[in-house]
Amino acid sequence: MTGPVVLGVLNATPDSFSDGGDYLEPGLAIERARQLVAAGAHVIDVGGESTRPGATAVPRADELERVLPVIRGLVAEGIVVSIDTIHAETAAAAVAAGATYINDVSGGLHDPEMLAVAARAAREHGVALIVGHWRGIPDPANDRSHYGDVVTEVRDALAERAAAAIAAGVDPGLLILDPGLGFDKTGEQCWELLRRLGELRAAGYPVLIGASRKRMLGELLETVPGAATAPRDRDGATAVVSALAARAGAWGVRVHDVAGTATAIAVERAWSGSGGGAGDRITLTGLEVFAHHGVFDFEREEGQRFFIDAELSVDLRQAAAGDDLENTVHYGELADAIVAAVAADPVDLIETVAERVAQLALSYAAVSRARITVHKPDAPIAAPFADVSVTVDRARGRR
Repeated sequence: MTGPVVLGVLNATPDSFSDGGDYLEPGLAIERARQLVAAGAHVIDVGGESTRPGATAVPRADELERVLPVIRGLVAEGIVVSIDTIHAETAAAAVAAGATYINDVSGGLHDPEMLAVAARAAREHGVALIVGHWRGIPDPANDRSHYGDVVTEVRDALAERAAAAIAAGVDPGLLILDPGLGFDKTGEQCWELLRRLGELRAAGYPVLIGASRKRMLGELLETVPGAATAPRDRDGATAVVSALAARAGAWGVRVHDVAGTATAIAVERAWSGSGGGAGDRITLTGLEVFAHHGVFDFEREEGQRFFIDAELSVDLRQAAAGDDLENTVHYGELADAIVAAVAADPVDLIETVAERVAQLALSYAAVSRARITVHKPDAPIAAPFADVSVTVDRARGRR
């Protein structure tokens, strides 16, 4: 894969905000999923109940009737499926039908049984749980969109939901976080979450971005002379967000127009020099190291936490073809090597630490490019802050 995971949106609903009623009939929904996969979707995210602002809840029987025939049909064709639901009963039935992901925009807050269902699905079937941030069904008036620092509060809330999922028995390696763009957040708050995506990723979990056709894009397009602003007219802006999210390290993007997003991501990969096989990546995020770096004496003496994100460009085709570890990077050994390198002799600057880790990564024969971020969340800054980090991007043969 040469970019983030692309989730294609498939709404088997009569009232979703941009395509309600288009794919309510199972045959039409399955055909639409085939088109999305052909355009580049890796996962089809099937929903049977709208969570748009002002949406009306539907009986479980209706939701199940809408999604289960579609899921069964897609799984039978080998298509990877995510179930988009806030209801434990629906999630359990979807997993039984073959769904690989549970995408709960409420993060398990709406249905108290959801985390138990997700834990059982993870344990028995390896199903991943996408934990969304919300404060309830989106409020059109944004009456619940009051935050001091939206990024910090969303990050902390997601961390709490992740901890609750782990306590319920979900494997941490099967958790994905979604900041919930548009769910009780103003347009500007959504853009702030995107600008500071690195702070969300610093929690150590993959991050999914779902901006497709949302009101934040419509509001933006209203400022562009002559631009159309209806939901389907927002696909170009969605594709740009997808490409920028890929560059910022998002695990995945959830979109209606897969073809446009796939094209935009391909352009970003080529622009960044990670096209073709070299666009294959090994990503290690949130690696915690205790070390004694810093300008101040007390930092050198007492030490503090550092978090390392490493994104390595590796052509994985040969490794996959031969199922041979020698043709890739052993991420366990890589993690141990990074810990040792960061914990080594103290330096003043995290810029120096980042460069040290980048050169270490490039010492692996399979690695052609290394993008390294060093986070220093306990830095001696007087004002309240969430994180400070430095990122370096290094390619073999170029410093």
